[in-house]
Parts: sequence; C-alpha cells; structure tokens
Amino acid sequence: MAAQGSAGEATLSLDAALAHAAALRSRDPQMALAQAREILNAVPGHPQAMLIEGQVLHHLGDLPAARAVLTSLAKQQPRSAITAFELALVHGGVGEHDLAAGQLERAVALKPDFLAAWHALSAALRAAGRETEARNAERRGITASSRDPVLIKAAMAMHAKEFAEAETLLDERIRQMPRDAAAMRLRGEVAWRQGQLNEAIDLLKRTMDIAPGFSAARELLIRIMQMGPDVAGALAQATELLADNPANPNNALLKASLQVRLGEQEEAAEIYRDLVKRGQASERVWLNLGHVDKTLGNQAEAITAYRKALALDPALGEAWWSLANLKTVSLNADDIAAMLAAQDKVEDDEQASQLHFALGKAYEDSGDIAQSFDHYDRANALRRKGLEYEEARIVGGASEHAALFTAPFLAERAGQGCLSNDPIFIVGLPRAGSTLVEQILSSHSQIEGTMELPDLMMIGDRLHGRVEDGEFTSYSDLLTRMSGPDLARLGEEYLERTRVHRKEGKARFIDKMPNNWMYAGLIKLILPNATIIDARRHPMACCFSGWKQFFARGQLFTYDLAEIGRYYRAYVEQMAAFDRAAPGAVHRVIYEAMVGDTEGEVRRLLDHVGVPFEDACLEFHRNRRAVRTASSEQVRQPIFTDGVDHWRQFAPYLGPLRDALGDVESAYPRVPAEFR
Repeated sequence: MAAQGSAGEATLSLDAALAHAAALRSRDPQMALAQAREILNAVPGHPQAMLIEGQVLHHLGDLPAARAVLTSLAKQQPRSAITAFELALVHGGVGEHDLAAGQLERAVALKPDFLAAWHALSAALRAAGRETEARNAERRGITASSRDPVLIKAAMAMHAKEFAEAETLLDERIRQMPRDAAAMRLRGEVAWRQGQLNEAIDLLKRTMDIAPGFSAARELLIRIMQMGPDVAGALAQATELLADNPANPNNALLKASLQVRLGEQEEAAEIYRDLVKRGQASERVWLNLGHVDKTLGNQAEAITAYRKALALDPALGEAWWSLANLKTVSLNADDIAAMLAAQDKVEDDEQASQLHFALGKAYEDSGDIAQSFDHYDRANALRRKGLEYEEARIVGGASEHAALFTAPFLAERAGQGCLSNDPIFIVGLPRAGSTLVEQILSSHSQIEGTMELPDLMMIGDRLHGRVEDGEFTSYSDLLTRMSGPDLARLGEEYLERTRVHRKEGKARFIDKMPNNWMYAGLIKLILPNATIIDARRHPMACCFSGWKQFFARGQLFTYDLAEIGRYYRAYVEQMAAFDRAAPGAVHRVIYEAMVGDTEGEVRRLLDHVGVPFEDACLEFHRNRRAVRTASSEQVRQPIFTDGVDHWRQFAPYLGPLRDALGDVESAYPRVPAEFR
C-alpha cells in the first residue's frame, strides 16, 4: 500500500508541476521554461513538458530551438493536433509557410472543430501564395465556427433581439480569438440590426481583412453599404464578390443592381445578357434586362425581355406593369385575358397591385373607362394598405417651411453656404413634366442629366432626425442656429455625395428628385447659387397621372385621390410662400405652356439657368441618354398635346381629388388668392 501511495503522490506531483509550468507560460516564460526542463530531466520525452518547452521557446523568440523541440514531439505524437498547430506557428514565424500550412492541415484533419488552426491555415496558405486554397480554408473554417456553441448562442440572442447578450458573447469571443471571422461577421450583423450602420460596416470590413473569401460577410457588407452614400464602395465589393465566385448568378445580379443605381446601365445590361447566354436567365433576369433596355431606349428589346419573363411566370405582376408602363405600348385583348387568368396566382399584394395597374392601363387604352378606373382603384387600395404615409408630417412641414423661410430670414444668411452653382434642381410632383424639362436641359452641351438623386433628402432626413432625438425643439430651431460654416459644409457634403453620378465632366448637373420641393429653403441656405426649377402641371392631370402609377419606391402620397390632392395643395402653398420670400429664386415651368410654345419656354428656361440657347435643346427627343422614370419613352418623342386633358374622361370618378384640391384647381396656373 505504501508503494502505491508513493506512485500516486509522484503522479500528483508531476501533474502539479506541469500545471504550474503551463500557468507560467505568459506570466513568467523563463520560469516556465526552467520548470518544463526540470520535468524533462526527471521524465525524459514527456509529451506535455516538451509541448510547454516548445511553446515557451517560441514565446521567447528562439524559433530554431522551438522548431527542433516541436518537430521531435510531432514525430512522437503524430495524432496530436495541438502539437501540429504549435509547430505550424513556428514554421510560419521563420517564413516556412508551406510547412506551416502542412502542419495546420494535419491539425484540422485530426480535430475538425479546431477553430484557431482553421484561422491560421488560411493565413499560412495566403502567405505561401496559395490564394485559392486559402479561401477554401476560410470557408471550411467558417463552417466549423458556425457550429460552435458560443456563436449559436449569440445568434439566438440576436434573433431574439437580446442584443446586449449577443454583444457580450461576441466581444469576448473576438478578444480571445481576434481572427474568428464568423464571430466578427455576426458582431457586424448585430450592429446593423440595431441601426449602427457605420459600426457594422467597420466590423464587416475587418472581417474581410481576416477572411477575403467569406462571401456571406461580403454580401452583408454590400447590402449595408448601399443603404448609405457609398454605393460606389458597395459596387467595388460586389465586383470582388463576383470575381471570387463568377458562377453564382446571385453575385452577378447584385453587382448589376448597383451598376443600375450608379447609372452604369450598359454595364448592367452586359451582365444580364451574359446570364442569358449561360442559360441562367430566370424571370427576374429577364425582368431586370427589360428595365435596363427601357432605360437605354431599347424599347423593342425591353418588350421582348418582359414577354420572356411572363412566359416563365404569367402571374408576374411587375412584368405586366412594366409593359404597360412603357406608355407607348398598348396591351391587347389577349393580354387582358392572360392577366385576368393570373389574378388568383399572384404571390403577394405588391405583385397583385402591379397586375391591377396594368389592367387599368389596358382597359384605359381600349376605351373601357369604368373597368379601367375599377382596376386602378383596386391597385391603389392594395398598394396603400402596405404603406405608412405620414400626411401630417408632410403638410405640417410645408407650413413650417413657409413660416421659417421669410425674406428677413434669408437676407440674414445671404452669402453663406457653399457657393457652387453646379446643381440644377428640378422639383415638383411626379408626372408633372419634370422628365421633359430634364431631357431638354441635358441636351445642352454644358449640362449633365443624372437621375432622381436621394442625397438632399437624406441630408434633410438626418437633420429631422436630430430634432426627433431631442437635440433641437424643431426643424426651424435647428436651421436658425446653424452657422455659415455649418451651412457650407452641408452644401459641400451634397456635392461630394453626388459626385459619383457625374460621368461626363460637365460644368452643371441635374438632380431631378421631385420631392426636393420640401427642401427648397434648405437648398437656398446650403447652395445659394444652385438653380431651382419647379415643373408644374394642371393639378387634376398631374395628380390623376400619379395616382394611376405604381412607383417602385417612395411617393407614398400617390395611392389615395384625396391624399394626393392635399399633398399637391401643400406643395403649391409652400412654393407660393417661398416665391414671396425669394422672388425669382425659383423658375416655374408650366407643362401646358411648354407644350403650347416649346421654343419660347425653352429659351426662358435656359436664360434662367444661365446658359446660351442651343438647338439641341429643341431636339431633346434625339438625346439617347439613359432615362429611368416612367416618362422614359415619351421624352424620346417630340412633344405632343394628346395627354394634356386625358384625365377628363375619368372626371366623374375624381370627386375626392377635386374636393381635396379646392381652389388650387380653379386658380391654376396661378395660385389661389389666399396663398399670394
């Protein structure tokens, strides 16, 4: 019994000595090395003592000695994943990256959930110039990480919106394993779900630094980046994503969608056409190709693409509406029958709404006004029920604008802001003729047409956000307190944000976002030399045309006749007040006047912009630039008068609109006496 007790005590003593040496590795490496060697003197070749000796030698920077110890141990312990891992780190430290990769591959083969080894393997392969293998290792390591209990728990907390718990778990994990790309990506998603976009982007960029082949992280990064002003940066990331996996059609579609947003229509079309050639043309690919061809003015090709999409999915409401929305295309009786047959097969309200908008247009073209109005009405009801339109905010904002931007207020701030005259803002309501004005101006040699840019509205929304956060009592309070340098910075920010859309190097450019009328005063403060053009059309014609239009995004006020009428009235009232405060600051283009005296109106328009008359502006329909609005086909034809009073055949159904407009309709093109 005594002998057995002595053996047990010796084992306990050895275990204690090993534990002590292990504990000293980082705190006192010299003492740890002495302890390990003392154990090896007593028990030559002890595996754990040799491992500690090798680790400490590595820590102390004696890499040749560490390599000798760990190489010997690896031969003795060929199935030890930790030994292979530690030897790999030493090989990497002396630049032997291929040997390091070999040992790490052995480590993960022995222990597939060895996350630190997976992280080190991709780095070793990349250092050895084996990029494809490095990316494969990243993917396999990320798969291993995704099964880790800590990350599963963090993901569950995130989905339950228990963000603090998820952050705690992930921050500790990243502290322990800084190269855990799966943890870093998940931490970025947690930030994004809380609305912390900048933090999310930073975390995801760090993820890509660690694991460039982590496609899911790059895709999330792209989708977050495109929410902000850096769409060009998102496109660069999408290009990398596609290069990493060119066979994945989703990567191609993502890149093409960003090219469309940046005005690179031809480049996007090439991607869609390539997918068609490769036999990967789903109905969505054909639909997107149709959109691009429409924008480029390739009407026949657009029609073919939309028809191809419908051949694959006859219930695709967006394709039917896209055909109808060409305006110059009439859907026939066979089309109507096909749409009626597809009604019960449409997947969701949005597709159903678009199908009914298309039926409304088809019946309108056939002269069946009652059926046409019924389908337009059903389309708008479907679209309206899914939207949160804050009418009080719009109408209240117009009243606040009128009260704030008085002549004395503007005079006090004269000469402030960014003094560039580059931007030309075309404001008003959709379907008021703004695309026509844009096409005329962009036919001038000194003016570039871009698109409906969201940047001014994003700046305005950010300012309103500061009010909602309690930093200021009101929007008026915020603007009143802004200094000249503050205003100049906002103007410069707008120019910087929109620079990516200016492809032609021309002196002036157009921002055709119609809703910018709400920020006419802000434009005057931050860009006092910018041009503001108000495109205006008869209120009944304009509002009815907007009501029978499906908008892909925004324009939430257009899906109810009374709401769009009140919106138009608020717009007229605000712009009239601004005219009083800043006479001549806004040039108004009355659509009916432009149709009646095109040359005279064009000359007056160019005089206000400050550029000489050019004949090309009268031949705007020959301009082959890309046009992304609903009027894309109409502005490629000479001006015609047929549509001016087209709304009148629907007049018996438009009582709610006329009531909402009130004397704004009867006074047109002047404003009601109460607004003057």
